[in-house]
Amino acid sequence: MLDPASGSSVGLLVAGLIVLVGAVVQGSIGYGLNLLAGPLLALIDPALVPVPVLMIACVQAALAVVREHKHTEWRGVGWAMVGRLPGNVLGVLAVASLPLAQFNIVIGVSVLVCVGLSMLSLKLSPTRPGLVVAGAASGAFGTASSIGGPPIALLYQHSTGPVVRATLGAYFLLASISSVVTLLIAGQVRVEHLSAAAVLLPFMLAGFAASGPLRKFLRGPRLRYAVLGVAAASAMFLILRNLF
Repeated sequence: MLDPASGSSVGLLVAGLIVLVGAVVQGSIGYGLNLLAGPLLALIDPALVPVPVLMIACVQAALAVVREHKHTEWRGVGWAMVGRLPGNVLGVLAVASLPLAQFNIVIGVSVLVCVGLSMLSLKLSPTRPGLVVAGAASGAFGTASSIGGPPIALLYQHSTGPVVRATLGAYFLLASISSVVTLLIAGQVRVEHLSAAAVLLPFMLAGFAASGPLRKFLRGPRLRYAVLGVAAASAMFLILRNLF
C-alpha cells in the first residue's frame, strides 16, 4: 500500500496526479474519476482499488451535488439505487473470492465493458426498468473495481451538462457509500485503506476545484473519447500483465 512513510514518493505522486486528472474530468463532464483512476491505480498498487478510490469518490460526488444540486433528477437516482444494492453483493463476492491476478483481470474486463457501453450511440432514456438494470450493473462493477459510472451515464448521455453532473453526482454519492458499507460488512475495509484515501484526497480536491472554471472548455465528444481511450488502453495493459 502506498504510504508517505514507505519511500514510494514517485508512485505516490503518480497516483495523486492520476486522481487529480480524473477529478478534473469528472467535475467537467459528470463521470470519469473511477473510470480513469481505477485501472491505472491498480497498476501502481492493487490495494488502492476499490476501497480508497470509492472513498475519495464519495467526497467528489458530495461536492458535485452541492455545486449543482438544483439540476438533480432524484427520481432517477432512486430507481438506480434499487438496482445498485443487489449489484453490490455480486461485486463484493468477486473481491472476497478471487486471487489478486484474477481480480485485476476482472477490473480490466469491467473497464472494457463499461467503455463499450459508453461508446454505444443508442438513444436510451432513463426509464424505470433501464435505471434498475443499469444500477445493478453499476453495483457489480463499482463494488468490485470502483468503476460503476458508465452504465448510469449511458442513460443520461443525451441530457444537459448540469443535469448529467448533478444527477450522476447524487447517484455516485449514495452508490459509493453503499459499496464501502458492503465491503466493510464483508471485512474488506482496512486501516491502510483509510490512510491511502487520506493521501489521495488533496489531489482529488485540487482536481475538483480546477474543474469549475474548466467546465466550459472540457466538454464535447473529444474529451469523452480521450477518457475512454486512456481507460481502455490501461485496462488492456492490466489484463495482459496479469495474463502473461
